[in-house]
Amino acid sequence: KTRPYGTLFRKKEAEVTEMFIDAIIDEFGKRNIRLYSITEIKDGCADVRYITPASACHNSYSVAKAFTVTALGMLFDEGKLSPEERVFDILRDSFPEDHDKKWEQVTLHDTMLHKMGIDKGFLDIDTEDIRTYGTQDFLRYAFGKPLPLPVGEKYVYSDAAYYILSRVVAAKAGCDMLAYMRPRLFVPLEFQEVAWSVCPFGYSVGATGLYIKTCDMAKLGQVYLDGGVYNGKRIISQEWRDLVFKNGYELKRRSAREAYTKGGMYGQRLYVSVADNCVIAWHAFDKTGGTKDIMESLGL
Repeated sequence: KTRPYGTLFRKKEAEVTEMFIDAIIDEFGKRNIRLYSITEIKDGCADVRYITPASACHNSYSVAKAFTVTALGMLFDEGKLSPEERVFDILRDSFPEDHDKKWEQVTLHDTMLHKMGIDKGFLDIDTEDIRTYGTQDFLRYAFGKPLPLPVGEKYVYSDAAYYILSRVVAAKAGCDMLAYMRPRLFVPLEFQEVAWSVCPFGYSVGATGLYIKTCDMAKLGQVYLDGGVYNGKRIISQEWRDLVFKNGYELKRRSAREAYTKGGMYGQRLYVSVADNCVIAWHAFDKTGGTKDIMESLGL
């Protein structure tokens, strides 16, 4: 079933462009994994499919982190932040007096790479009961945690990192991250619907809870594929795009080919292939981890 996608891309022209989408859908069927919707953009042609009846927008879970990275990139392009800045220098008023002093060493680069020095993840609102935090102040809760590991060394994945980065964006931009991104990303990319879960203080969670259409998720991938440009308009600089790819700021390179990907809980996926000049995005429900096998079996 096809629906309006936007002004940039033509509909799929099968005789012109060979696409991966049919093979991916077949693999989902073989594994009996529920696929809600999928979009592929290849060589300027968009193929948008709605597979399982569902709401138009879906929780993208951790794919949201790639959007938070993009907001940081916009502030980088405006000269308002550097990856080497320390979180403490930006958010010092939110630290409890008895905070672990190692927090004062943590940079935005460390945070984007999940190398803050924590030894386990936390602030995962998709799996945790926030009533157990003992406070409505998520930031103070995060900064009250000890850092038992060396800062900048060990990768320990945590939604806390991207909630902190959301608050960095708000501090630098002077407004919540969603409000900052709306005129700079969501409107120029013609997103049809956007909602982002917020903390009790009203700040976008940053790590998860971004509800968008699959075809709109794919547009972010197209920005990175095209060096930061969408429909002739620069969204992020080539410099930031290259930093994201080089450092693996959420969009991490796959060893099999020149491609970068970000997944989310229950099988969500954004995939950007420079080698194939294509972007693939899907929303799904997968409790088995089988969507990773799909990528491997197709060489993606």
